[in-house]
Amino acid sequence: MRLRRKFRSRRGQSVVEFALILPVIMFLLLGMIEMGFAINHNSSLVTATRQGARVGASLVNGSSFHHCNDSTNSANVDPQIIAAAEGVLRSPGSPISVTQVTGIDIFEVNENGTAVADHKNTWTKSVDVSTGDPTGDYIPPDNTQRLYFAHGTVNWNAKDRCGSAPAHGIGVRITYNYRFITPLGSLITALGGSLFNNGQITMSDQTIMSLEPPSP
Repeated sequence: MRLRRKFRSRRGQSVVEFALILPVIMFLLLGMIEMGFAINHNSSLVTATRQGARVGASLVNGSSFHHCNDSTNSANVDPQIIAAAEGVLRSPGSPISVTQVTGIDIFEVNENGTAVADHKNTWTKSVDVSTGDPTGDYIPPDNTQRLYFAHGTVNWNAKDRCGSAPAHGIGVRITYNYRFITPLGSLITALGGSLFNNGQITMSDQTIMSLEPPSP
């Protein structure tokens, strides 16, 4: 009888210990899974900013040979930068939802790698709420399709860009609201935590590249 009672006591103790440690295990497991999803989303942001900056560095002011003070096609430069970044975000296999991108910035960087004050163009999300269709600026050069973003503030006109020495750079920054995929955010909120706002994290990534010099 004593052996049976002792065995039952140990079994009951094991159940209690397992019940106590189970929430910790679940939090760790959900945390690892959520981190994997977040890293995947961030990788897409990195690729998108890199592609946008590459296009901006190549187009400079839109002239054929990047000649300074040539504004022939300058109006098409920024829309093509946004289109390049958006193309990565919307590509097959990308986990990013364009509707969760809060904005894209195009900004100037001086020869020391410092962002030039006030030389920044902000593009904001522009989507039809009822249909989910893009309602932003048209994509050049055919101007038959729209972007999911529309230009807002413009403080760095593409016609003023030049790759001559001292070489300045162009930066592209994307801000994105990552929403939790697992129940981790909801569990933390339910327990009274306020670390995450409505079960989401604001991510941001930027890439800077030097403007290409003009051809001789």
